[in-house]
Amino acid sequence: MAHTQNNNPLLTSFQLGPLTLPNRVVMAPLTRMRASMPGNVPQPLNAEYYRQRATAGLIIAEATPVSPMGYGYYATPGIHTKEQAKGWLPVTQAVHDTGGRIFLQLWHVGRQSHPDLLPGNAQPVAPSALSSGSFAVTAEGVKEHPLPRALETAEIPAIVEEFRIGSQLALEAGFDGVEIHGANGYLLEQFTCDGSNIRNDQYGGSLENRLRFPLEVTKAVASVWGADRVGYRMSPSGMFGGMEESNRLRTFSTLATELNKLNICYLHIVEPRVMGNEDLEEPNTDLTSGKFRPYFNQAIISAGGHDRASGIQWLENNECDLVAYGRHYISNPDLVERFAQNVALTPYDRETFYGGDHRGYTDYPFLNQED
Repeated sequence: MAHTQNNNPLLTSFQLGPLTLPNRVVMAPLTRMRASMPGNVPQPLNAEYYRQRATAGLIIAEATPVSPMGYGYYATPGIHTKEQAKGWLPVTQAVHDTGGRIFLQLWHVGRQSHPDLLPGNAQPVAPSALSSGSFAVTAEGVKEHPLPRALETAEIPAIVEEFRIGSQLALEAGFDGVEIHGANGYLLEQFTCDGSNIRNDQYGGSLENRLRFPLEVTKAVASVWGADRVGYRMSPSGMFGGMEESNRLRTFSTLATELNKLNICYLHIVEPRVMGNEDLEEPNTDLTSGKFRPYFNQAIISAGGHDRASGIQWLENNECDLVAYGRHYISNPDLVERFAQNVALTPYDRETFYGGDHRGYTDYPFLNQED
């Protein structure tokens, strides 16, 4: 069936908490490593990048560490200092001046870090002293993640507090809401999964204990924003960062159920067909976003490998309420308009995904700039 602008569900409005989104196209959070260093402060180039993409129904800004111990990639913007919050203000202002809406993704990478990225060359922290087997991106290039240090029980409330303070700074920076990054093998998922959490205190062992930290973080964030401006991202099928979990459906459906009780405004699910920024040949179809409908009553965002046709199909099949696009948004700042006109998309250049200047960042053409 051919979809025109009038009957394309991607282009219909949606009520997300207190926000009325003009369309159901979401810009996914994308690590681009273009903050000003030192200080990990957003810069004018970042404001231009997000301004160009403000016709999205919702922008979820890139993953942003809430702690100096939360960095896993060089030159990523943070949200744990007043200077960083001030750096984000021109970004949110640019998006709002263009008529857009923008959430900030709150991040702590846990064991997916390296001493080069941490204060005093500290050892990365995790629920347990188990290595990810993966790599961090430092100023000197890619380096293997070292063995992390297991957090002491008494240290965990301070990290919950860092998420709360990051939420407060995001509020001061003018965002419309926040998303908690509980996906892709970072700290919250490290606590969630039994392959990375072998603790024997109240934060490990049983599923209830393993979910304690993610839920404490969510409550702390909601205490600042109100639950109707808080989202949560999870990757139930994800193995990125060496993640292992013995009963994925039980673990993540229980997490979804508990998040539902907190009345947060959306669940953002990374589909099985992607891992990191790569597509998988044989995805596990048991853990798609639609499988979580019975456990979560608010909005569901589906992310991972979507094009225009699949976005339309998933909305029509009620698999999700909103569709997030990542790589296509890098190279198509006017993605919504291209979907409306059903025209070809500009291909993305992987070589400029991470780090660099305006090239491959703010220089992709709009439709009216093409020959």
